[in-house]
Amino acid sequence: MKKFFLLFVYAIVCCFAHAQYSLRLVVTGVATKQLDEIYVAGNFNSWNPYSDSFKLKPFGRGRKAIVLKDISAGSYQFKFTRGSWKTVETTAKGVDIANREVQVNNDTSVNITIDGWKDDFPDKPKPNTATAQVQVMDTAFFMPQLNRYRRIWVYLPKSYNQTKGKSYPVLYMQDGQNLFNVQTAFAAEWGVDECLDTLQQQTGKECIVIGIDNGGDKRSTEYNPYDNDKFGKGEGAQYVEFLVKTLKPFVDEKYRTIKDAQHTSIAGSSLGGLISLYAQMKYPNVFGASGIFSPAFWIAPQLNAELTNINWSSFQRFYFYAGKNESETMVSDMDKIIDLIQTKHQYDITRSVYPLGQHSEKYWRDEFDDFYRWLMK
Repeated sequence: MKKFFLLFVYAIVCCFAHAQYSLRLVVTGVATKQLDEIYVAGNFNSWNPYSDSFKLKPFGRGRKAIVLKDISAGSYQFKFTRGSWKTVETTAKGVDIANREVQVNNDTSVNITIDGWKDDFPDKPKPNTATAQVQVMDTAFFMPQLNRYRRIWVYLPKSYNQTKGKSYPVLYMQDGQNLFNVQTAFAAEWGVDECLDTLQQQTGKECIVIGIDNGGDKRSTEYNPYDNDKFGKGEGAQYVEFLVKTLKPFVDEKYRTIKDAQHTSIAGSSLGGLISLYAQMKYPNVFGASGIFSPAFWIAPQLNAELTNINWSSFQRFYFYAGKNESETMVSDMDKIIDLIQTKHQYDITRSVYPLGQHSEKYWRDEFDDFYRWLMK
């Protein structure tokens, strides 16, 4: 009888541990542009500002709402947009607001008013914050694997034009518009150039950085190698093939690079972290190290099975970072991938978790210093 009771209690605990809830977000009022479509972006959809699956629907009496079904207990952050970060919600005076946050422990409904939109308030021109080492390599570099064009950035160390025989390691980074210049960043910039200007002077260890702009509304498919019911057919395999077979050969031809995998690395955040790990998995002979910041592994459960079946013969390095305040499963999802890598041979893993970290460029910028020191050791 006692054994039966314990099993019963265990079953109840498991039931609550894996309970799924619904979260209803109701917009009860909008200051302007009331007839426009409204979308929600948050840590439940990789902060995609435009997805039909996350578009609010009429809810009666002028309200609009969306119901997020079958979500786990935890903290969720979000903002509303009208389809892009240029039209994200603001205060009534046009000031950026902090991420909205709701704690879900049962079926939850939240009423919200939107006081303003970013495009209601013409921005003062943002300053060009890129340092002298940053250039736009091409405003429309052709991606034959995807039949698209993309802006490509390049950061060259200060010594590059002062020396003729020296070659440099290369770091490829996703979301290029957010790396160097607040003028092109949709929220904030990483400040990669300022960080490198300082670190390279302190350490004497220099590298070239190639930044690839994301594809806007294509980001959720280009940075995902797997099909997804909400976001569409994955194009990550083609994107990575573009990096390896088109962009890298061009960069190696145009600049003085050290071409081997030991001196070629890749990094990104969120979906950019996912595709960076995938690139190293598929091409360990091209990328010998990766920086995986706040990875959106939740969107790609197929990654676990593929990683389980992959083995590499060369030494591979991985730098994982996550903030505990990003989502309920951010750290645990990351740790599952780390555990899988630790079943392999010839690896070096650094794991960094910041207790106060949120899903934003501010925290990735703060972490980049440690990542670069690790990368160049």
